Amino acid sequence: MQNFKTLEEELARSGKAEDIQRLAQSSDGVKLSRMVNMQEVEKAAKGGDTAAMQNIIKGVLQTEEGKRLAESVMKLMQG
Repeated sequence: MQNFKTLEEELARSGKAEDIQRLAQSSDGVKLSRMVNMQEVEKAAKGGDTAAMQNIIKGVLQTEEGKRLAESVMKLMQG
């Protein structure tokens, strides 16, 4: 979980935290949040289960919403 805290701090320093929040609240972000079992995500993250996290991410990226959101995040991080 320390890595997530570090990521959060880095996003805040870079000024991109608000942009990420906007993406999460977008229609694609909301749809994805309803598709993903957050208890499974939390369990995998806390347990360091990278295989489970990869499966979750793979499932998300197979959706049109996930593809669009991933593209938006990549553009945001490059800019």
